[in-house]
Amino acid sequence: MNSIYDALSPDTAAEVQQLARLIYETRENRRAVLAAAGASDPAQLIERIAAGELAEHPAYEHYLAARILADTHQAARQAMAQRLQEVNGR
Repeated sequence: MNSIYDALSPDTAAEVQQLARLIYETRENRRAVLAAAGASDPAQLIERIAAGELAEHPAYEHYLAARILADTHQAARQAMAQRLQEVNGR
């Protein structure tokens, strides 16, 4: 099986690899943050905080961390898609 990196320049392959790693790490860290707070997603977490089921501290910090990780994850996915589109569009 051919690697997706075979058709890329070394610089582009390194960039794509870094983006792939960032996508993976943000996804897994987001899961860990939410699990620590006992929530499946940020919306559920903020609802539980608002309902008084969870103390604001540190639950709100977990909520903010989960949102930042989700935003970073999405930005990395978009950057990856754009970069691969540029490479494939040549």
